Amino acid sequence: MATPQPPHSSGPLHVSYVPHTPTEPPEAGARRFYETMRMRRSVRFFADRPVSEETIRWCVAAAGTAPSGANKQPWRFVAVGEPGLKREIRAAAEREEREFYERRATPEWLADLAPLGTGAEKPFLEVAPWLIVVFKLMRTDPDERGEQGKVYYVEESVGIATGLLIAAIHQAGLVTLTHTPSPMGFLSRVLGRPAHERPYLLLPVGYPSAECTVPDIRRKGIEEILVVRK
Repeated sequence: MATPQPPHSSGPLHVSYVPHTPTEPPEAGARRFYETMRMRRSVRFFADRPVSEETIRWCVAAAGTAPSGANKQPWRFVAVGEPGLKREIRAAAEREEREFYERRATPEWLADLAPLGTGAEKPFLEVAPWLIVVFKLMRTDPDERGEQGKVYYVEESVGIATGLLIAAIHQAGLVTLTHTPSPMGFLSRVLGRPAHERPYLLLPVGYPSAECTVPDIRRKGIEEILVVRK
């Protein structure tokens, strides 16, 4: 099979690719990353220990390296550390959560949630030093003429970026939780975001409390999630 050639000079501008070249073989690097990530857990009990803004910036910068449809990068990350805003977000989130647990959720859904010990009260939204609210962009940001363009594969693109953000948070020695109060429109109002940005996910970020516990659950093994055809 012929080796693909880069585009001719008359085509789109390309630059030389600079590969990541770790000192260990691929098998060792992949296993080391797995050993790090296998310790990641969703945490609901946070310490009020401060986390620097620089740390949050680097984590979000890592998320921003994600691939996206047509390179439109349809994401916005709003980092909230101001106590009053966190309090307002908690109050609005808990109103939606009470509706969910008391009226919206089916009995089967509630039964599936029971082993996790979740409920309508969300104190971590105030205790965690940072909340990162992930928004998905339904159009590009306005250009200098106020015009907006299309975006593609928004859910997939923002999902990948969020996964990288969660991995970066864990790599920094911090913990988080994927919190999805539904509906989430209140986040746009509280944070004053424009109409083309829609809430996607809410991540409290910080250190675990000294008394932190997590549900005793198992993850599927590799033999359950991987199919190899060769």
